Amino acid sequence: MPSYSDVQKAVNVERRRVWFAWLAGNLLALFVTSAINVFTGLPLLAIGMFAVVFTMLTVTAYRMHSALGRRADRERHAVLGDDYPG
Repeated sequence: MPSYSDVQKAVNVERRRVWFAWLAGNLLALFVTSAINVFTGLPLLAIGMFAVVFTMLTVTAYRMHSALGRRADRERHAVLGDDYPG
């Protein structure tokens, strides 16, 4: 059975991975929108595409972050039992 600190470490690592993926996705979207702007000359299209991708990535990352929090609470309760205040 894992200890409380093992659960905490695993949750922190997964949360860092989620937000690193969010950052990488947004950087990739920024590069793609820059290329769209250069090749098509339509900055409004590039801005619109970036706004849509940014919103989708942010909503997804936030939902994954929240799901990890709920899962961590369940795991902590399983590890700590009745001693967990949540």
